[in-house]
Amino acid sequence: MESSELKKIIQGIPKAELHLHIEGSFEPELMFEIAKRNNITLDYDSVASLKKAYKFNNLQEFLDLYYIGAQVLLHEQDFYDLTWAYLKKVHSQNVVHVEVFFDPQTHTDRGIPFEVVINGIYKALEKAKDELNISYKLIMSYLRHLSEEEAFKTLESSLPFKHWIDGVGLDSSEKGNPPSKFTKVFKASADEGYKLVAHAGEEGPAEYIWEALDVLHVQRIDHGNRCLDDAVLVQRLIQEKIGLTLCPLSNIALKVIQKMQDHPVLKMLDKGILATIHSDDPAYFGGYMNENYYETAKALNLNKHHLMQLAINAFEVSWLDPETKEKHISEVQNYFSALSS
Repeated sequence: MESSELKKIIQGIPKAELHLHIEGSFEPELMFEIAKRNNITLDYDSVASLKKAYKFNNLQEFLDLYYIGAQVLLHEQDFYDLTWAYLKKVHSQNVVHVEVFFDPQTHTDRGIPFEVVINGIYKALEKAKDELNISYKLIMSYLRHLSEEEAFKTLESSLPFKHWIDGVGLDSSEKGNPPSKFTKVFKASADEGYKLVAHAGEEGPAEYIWEALDVLHVQRIDHGNRCLDDAVLVQRLIQEKIGLTLCPLSNIALKVIQKMQDHPVLKMLDKGILATIHSDDPAYFGGYMNENYYETAKALNLNKHHLMQLAINAFEVSWLDPETKEKHISEVQNYFSALSS
């Protein structure tokens, strides 16, 4: 397929993004703008010099820069601007549903009140629902390099805003921080009515995916690349229809894979796993949804059927109600039918 044709097809697909860290959508231009507004001096003298720093050897090197960027977010308006910029961008790429992660501890540890963070994010999401027709779910992530006790404090802070938050996740440094470290707080979160997801099997082993399923009882696995190391696990993911939210450009940037041709998503689709594609931290990893679809399709020679399956899988494993899921899945199917006719 020609590059221009492939890009055009991808642009037209109605898409759901299920693995997106709002702090990871912080484009350098906006970061400098907000830093200036808040009288904060960044360690970089220009947008160009900051972008040069976006070369990572692993997850930890990225996280170090990610937390530096987050330091400039102080006020409700800052969180609103960050979220609105992301939503406008994905609207231009025909993303119609988002399930957005936010990291309260990245901000509360700096003395920013929980309500300042969530108010800004929520107002932008509501505006996008009204003005851009983008539906959303909001997922509060616990930082796994911190203690379970700290996660409990975050859970407590979230309760007044429970009606805005759909679920909890687990992110940050995976190595040495297994899902089982957070058993109690995930149970307590479920008791509060939150849905559960967790990052597992990105840098960590397949064993972490088992733990996320059996110990935390998550409904979906974020990343999950390493599941292919374990044939029994693969069968379970297929049988229980557990979605994997893969992030190809992120995997390249963080050296989870060495080249895009090594990405496991095609093998997963061929086995019948509910694999999906998302952008993770697009400002840092070189692309939003369409770029992730395009680079993966180009490297793995994906056909129209694969692209359709990826889009359908994302709606299938989303937290939308069954009726809305069906509506979006029909839209995807109709779009590809029209391409073929």
